Amino acid sequence: MNKLELNIIDLLEYLQEMLDSSAKMPITGKVMVDKKEFKEVIDQVINYLPDQLKKAEWVMSEKDRILSEAQREFEVARRESAELKKQNVENHDLVKEAKIRANEIIALAQRDAKAIRVGSREYSNEILLELDKEVENKKIELITAMQESFEKAAKEIDERLSDTGKIIKENIAELRSM
Repeated sequence: MNKLELNIIDLLEYLQEMLDSSAKMPITGKVMVDKKEFKEVIDQVINYLPDQLKKAEWVMSEKDRILSEAQREFEVARRESAELKKQNVENHDLVKEAKIRANEIIALAQRDAKAIRVGSREYSNEILLELDKEVENKKIELITAMQESFEKAAKEIDERLSDTGKIIKENIAELRSM
């Protein structure tokens, strides 16, 4: 409490004390007070009250203004919060859709990659089978060529050895005849 409020309370308590300590009239219960002193205290209270009333009115108007301003701010905050929630929900839905789409793209890429792997294995298998056939054919050709070459060389050697054997037999027969 401020000093002014204390003064009014003190004055009111003083008035009450005056009434309590004043002489009482028998039977009626009325009291006798010093009118001049009582009136001076009431005047002092009246002089203090306008200031107090003005302050109380100001406090009340400030209270109303602050409450009204707080209400406006609350409404603005509530609207902003609702808008933010709405955006978050929309963003949340967008994020969900993006995740779903991303998962679809990943699944598609994985399926394509698997198809490519299977296709490359099949292609590699075909190429290797063809290469194996070609190597087998070349091996047979080489062996056949080597056999023919070997037979030809063996035939030539046989012919030369036969010719040489004839010459030796002729030389032996010539030596015997001499």
